[in-house]
Parts: sequence; structure tokens; C-alpha cells
Amino acid sequence: MAALKKMYDWVLSWADSSYGAWALFILAFSESVFFPVPPDILLIALALGSLAKSFRFALICTLGSVLGAIAGYGIGHFAWVNADGEFTGFAMFFFNNIPGFTIELFNHIKILFNKWNFWVIFTAGFTPIPYKVFTITGGVFQINFIMFIIASVISRAARFFLIAFLIWKFGPGIKSFIDKYFNIIALGFTLLLIGGFVAIKYLI
Repeated sequence: MAALKKMYDWVLSWADSSYGAWALFILAFSESVFFPVPPDILLIALALGSLAKSFRFALICTLGSVLGAIAGYGIGHFAWVNADGEFTGFAMFFFNNIPGFTIELFNHIKILFNKWNFWVIFTAGFTPIPYKVFTITGGVFQINFIMFIIASVISRAARFFLIAFLIWKFGPGIKSFIDKYFNIIALGFTLLLIGGFVAIKYLI
């Protein structure tokens, strides 16, 4: 926990740097592949520092995250399983060292992809569920790449632009609300959205 707290503080320190926007892009990119700290915290700090640039920061965050998702998909597709169908040394490194990666979760996600497809990526992109796990497994299981990109763009943009809007609209006063409740609200909204489509499917 201490190491994660130091990493969290290090990420926030970029908000006071002239390279803050670049740091946000790199953080969003790497979080879609391996980095454990979400880009939201730096996005919030940068937006609070310059309300007029809130949506610009959200766009930077979205672009970095989606490009990172493509990289994660590529890693899963080309470097995760060898010709014999076994995990590569690269994959085992992730399982042993990157928080959130487990073989059990990896196998469970395959079932989710077979059942939900688009909604799996959307949910991972919009909610606090570790997005990187799904970008890589998407490549491993070779889900439709165009669908993967569309779901990533919609979900990541929705999350980051919503945060930017709240900061732009309500200013510093909204920060504590975002810190405490945003992920819960995002998860609830996604469950309602998916539930609505499921209901339509069975009612029609």
C-alpha cells in the first residue's frame, strides 16, 4: 500500500509541471496496458488548475487511453500465447507482477466476452474495473477489433468527459464528490444501461 501511495503522489505531482498534459497522455496510455494508477486523478488535478482546459484534458486522456487499449490488444494478440497454446514468459511476467492480472480472472473473462461482447469492453472502460485486463484479453481472444475500438472510444470518452464537465461546471467543490461517489455512480449507470438492453432483448 505504501508503494501505491507513493506512486499516487508521484502521479499527482505532474499537475504542477509544465509537462502535465504529456504526463496525462502517457499515464492514460500506460494505464490501459499495465499501470495501476488510473488517469482520473491527474485529469481532475489538471482540470482544477485550469477550468477552461477541462475538455482539452479529457480529450488528451481519451486519446491516450484508446491508443493504450490498442497497444494492449496487440500485446494480447501477438505476445500472450505461444504456438502450443501456452502462456508466454511475457504473459507470466504480467500475471506475477502486474496488479489485477490472474490466470483465474483471465479464464473468466473469456466467458464474459462470449456472452456480452461489446458490453464487456464498455463496462471495463467506463467503470473502475481494471481496463488493462480487458484490453489484453480482447487481443488474446481476438474479439472484433472494430467493435473493440468503438466500445473503447465511447466508454473512455464518456468517463473522462463526464469528469471534465463536472469540474468545469461546479469547480473545486465537486472534487470530493467525484473522489467518493463517481465510480459507484458509473458502475450503477452501466448496470442500468446493460439491464435495459437485456430487458429489451427479452421483451421484443
